[in-house]
Amino acid sequence: MTDTDMWEADEVEDDEVAEPETYFGSVDEFVRDFLVTQYRREISPMSQFRWDARWWLHPEAVSRLEALWRAWEHLRNDPATGMSVWWRDHADHHMGVLLSADGPFGKTSDTTEPGAPLPYAPPPPALYPDVRALPN
Repeated sequence: MTDTDMWEADEVEDDEVAEPETYFGSVDEFVRDFLVTQYRREISPMSQFRWDARWWLHPEAVSRLEALWRAWEHLRNDPATGMSVWWRDHADHHMGVLLSADGPFGKTSDTTEPGAPLPYAPPPPALYPDVRALPN
């Protein structure tokens, strides 16, 4: 076997390395099973925090929540500072915008009691398929 053969073999092996599977199968699962339980704010049209249980109706919110989910999936694999980086650089920024009175949920009327999880309503079933079940 020549050196060239070994390099080509290494390239094939590198190509065969699968991307790590996501923990959450969709942005909806991420929001439902993680995000809404982590944020405990008093939500109301009169408070400083706003949220819509039907977050999936707001394009800006969907884009920001997708970004949060993807960043969480990437950073969860860093056992040292991954989650701290996610909270500081991603969650704090995007959730600050999403929850603000002038953010995408600014005109919504959902409410929660202090300490309760954020409101959640499921999106239409086919809107967010589980990416773990999709063919590669």
